[in-house]
Amino acid sequence: MPIVTPKIKPWVALAVLAGCGALSGCAQDTSRLSPALEQRFAAEGALRRADNIVFRFTHGQGTREAGWEDRVGSIVVTGQTVYLHKNEKVGLEITPRTRRFCEVERRTDRIRIRAGAGRSAEVWSFAPPEDAEGWAKDIRAVIRATQGAADK
Repeated sequence: MPIVTPKIKPWVALAVLAGCGALSGCAQDTSRLSPALEQRFAAEGALRRADNIVFRFTHGQGTREAGWEDRVGSIVVTGQTVYLHKNEKVGLEITPRTRRFCEVERRTDRIRIRAGAGRSAEVWSFAPPEDAEGWAKDIRAVIRATQGAADK
């Protein structure tokens, strides 16, 4: 019986490889930070860190453009910073210099961080790996520092 070798067109092979790469990319690490950021967070005293967790990002609440999507990312909380990111891409950063309105609330095991007001508001919601009340308390402390800066 003869050996049959299927002929695959180059563009089909590239599409298959791209699809495999996209699927394997879903499980990639989102926690990479530059050495400068790692040093900054160590100097500020990193309190909490969760890597590769699912955030629900909601925008435009109460408008026609409202929407949400689940995004995998990481979060670092220090005494001075809340930093949501996917590697070097920043989703939300709250520091004492932040001028946007920010608030945090805890609902059972989920934390909701709201940044901005009105049509520009966005909400980042996530389930921390442990101690949801502790996470909310530490994030509230950073937000209180931003309110003090806005009052000055």
